Amino acid sequence: MAAASRRLKLVLLAPLLALLFLHSDTEAANTINGTSATDGSSLPSSSPGPRARLLASSSRHQSVFSLDRYGARGDGEHDDTQALARAWKAACASPLPAVMLVPGGGKRYLLKVAKLSGPCRSSVAVAVKGTLVASPNRADWSDGKDRRHWIVFRSVDRLTVSGGGAVDGNGETWWKHSCKVNKAMPCKEAPTALSFHYCTSLRVEGLKIVNSQQIHMSVEDCTGVQLARLFITAPGTSPNTDGIHITRSKDVQVTDCKIKTGDDCMSIENGTHNLHVSKVVCGPGHGISIGSLGDDNSKAEVSGIAIDTVRLYGTTNGARIKTYQGGSGYAKDITFQNMIMYNVKYPIIIDQNYCDNAKPCKQQKSAVEVSNVVFKNIRGTTITKNAIKLNCSKNVRCHGITLQNINLKMEGGKDKPESTCQNAQWRKSGTVLPLPCTA
Repeated sequence: MAAASRRLKLVLLAPLLALLFLHSDTEAANTINGTSATDGSSLPSSSPGPRARLLASSSRHQSVFSLDRYGARGDGEHDDTQALARAWKAACASPLPAVMLVPGGGKRYLLKVAKLSGPCRSSVAVAVKGTLVASPNRADWSDGKDRRHWIVFRSVDRLTVSGGGAVDGNGETWWKHSCKVNKAMPCKEAPTALSFHYCTSLRVEGLKIVNSQQIHMSVEDCTGVQLARLFITAPGTSPNTDGIHITRSKDVQVTDCKIKTGDDCMSIENGTHNLHVSKVVCGPGHGISIGSLGDDNSKAEVSGIAIDTVRLYGTTNGARIKTYQGGSGYAKDITFQNMIMYNVKYPIIIDQNYCDNAKPCKQQKSAVEVSNVVFKNIRGTTITKNAIKLNCSKNVRCHGITLQNINLKMEGGKDKPESTCQNAQWRKSGTVLPLPCTA
């Protein structure tokens, strides 16, 4: 009877002993030479433990590379640029999916120009919990090619940037030196806060991007992009501070973003194809613009653009397409729909004679062809009488323009808005107010 009791105890203890053994093996595998594997160290291939074999077979395991472990201080005063570069180099070289961590807790990491390049061995997620803040010293940016960029990710596949933290461009010192603010200053480029070049399967979400020196975020030459839940803000008086700039990129989705800036909330430029924008709140700013296209007699190609479910507050423009004379190419298959506008200056505008020069632009024969454009389910208020403006080229007329279910009223209701057309081939569907081309 006693022997049977001992056997029963051993049977019951066996699972507990196994769990304890596995736990101690896991702890040993997680710490090698005093360094935690989740802080960027990798397990040697010769490690015989079950934990090592489990890690080697699990694609879900991630290595974490914290800026603080690479010498960053995060006090907002000391330069953390090199620490960021070291952490990125290690994360990019990781054979396992990597996380580059920007710690939170109120930390501010002061950075000069930061170029984070691939290709990387595995996928990389940048977890921004704290704040990346630009150096306030403009001399840290040369007058050469580095002047146009601050933080740049280049040639990275399967990159995610998220975390709920902030990217602070410290733009005030740049804005006051802009020729648009101070006419006595020469016109020079200023850095874009956050740039993505030649990236594929890119996701950026849950970030605050504030007070950029110039453009807040630029997506260039990228494929398969998702931008979601971004809060982008700068004073309405800040010059050239576009929210999201997209060019030469395809298969892009932008959702659930709030953008308050001194320039276009979104600027969609040459080479953009298959872009879908939804649930965006815009204002102050210059609205959502396709273009400008065809500047300096260049060729532009834009197609498959859908702007859906947008609210605009006090913006200069609402839904806009702008092209220069002298350009070539096309902007086609474009839809602006389900938009609500509050006190917008120019709600709907196609301008094939766009000119932002101090002197009038000279007449030219060629133009970017604008076709198959739908403005649908748009309502709200305007602060000017010219609510719909179709100013098209004499030589390359815009065509296939549809106005459907439009209801725009003058703010205050004391006057009626108008619609003007030049060289435009259009049709209306449903109720359109103001009536198309009444002036």
